[in-house]
Amino acid sequence: MAALGWLTPRRRSATARSVLAGEASAEAARKSTQEVSAREPDFPVHGDERAAAFFDLDNTVMQGAALFHFGKGLYKRKFFETRDLARFAWQQAWFRLAGVEDPEHMQDARDSALSIVKGHRVSELKSIGEEIYDEYMAERIWPGTRALAQAHLDAGQRVWLVTAAPVEIAQVIARRLGLTGALGTVAESLGGVYTGKLVGEPLHGPAKAEAVRALATAENLDLSRCAAYSDSHNDIPMLSLVGHPYAINPDSKLRKHARSMDWRLRDYRTGRKAAKVGIPAAAGVGAVAGGTAAAIAMHRRRR
Repeated sequence: MAALGWLTPRRRSATARSVLAGEASAEAARKSTQEVSAREPDFPVHGDERAAAFFDLDNTVMQGAALFHFGKGLYKRKFFETRDLARFAWQQAWFRLAGVEDPEHMQDARDSALSIVKGHRVSELKSIGEEIYDEYMAERIWPGTRALAQAHLDAGQRVWLVTAAPVEIAQVIARRLGLTGALGTVAESLGGVYTGKLVGEPLHGPAKAEAVRALATAENLDLSRCAAYSDSHNDIPMLSLVGHPYAINPDSKLRKHARSMDWRLRDYRTGRKAAKVGIPAAAGVGAVAGGTAAAIAMHRRRR
């Protein structure tokens, strides 16, 4: 911790949580890859073994938020009640529309999500994740981004998802897409049962960069030869780590930053409005609209 001595206590604590979250996610990702290695196809021998590609998930690989789709699937299976779904939708709408990472709001969103899975077995959530992928996620994968990931695989490079979604769900998506593995938020479990707590913090912003850094060290990757892809300015720390950063379906802040840094930009959304304001197209817009409606209804009831 000596290197963090210049930070204020509050900032030092936040940085330590990001490092912890990143290291926990990297460890979970490596364990998962080792467990399924016997089922993974052999990579081409001509590939650069010290290069890899890191893909953000929400609105980069998939239209909309994976956590929102997962929440819909859990609601369908009666994991929580309608009032909880409304609260969950409101939190997602706030984050997507306001674009403000208010600590108190993010803590509330984090606690509500954890309360849903508390007491459930990890194996149960993994099994349900497979079903939810087929129901809500498979048809929302961006073909363009999927092709980019496949190009890295075809070149013999490893490809990892990096997302704030639960690592168990991220690993399901990565496996279904034929990717190497996934870095995601790690929820604490004891005896295979979720405790309702996190290891560190959600894998978001700086924590993503820490996860990529930790994985690169463990896997002997050269980050200057690696690529990273994201739609969000929140992922600038991760994009700045690698030698080949790409802005995919970028929000306005990332687009501006990418242009100033001469990063490559690609946009797979349809419609000029979606490209301009940086919100998800098609089903993603419906999810945000639904969350907004829930927020209005909740506000009216309070009044």
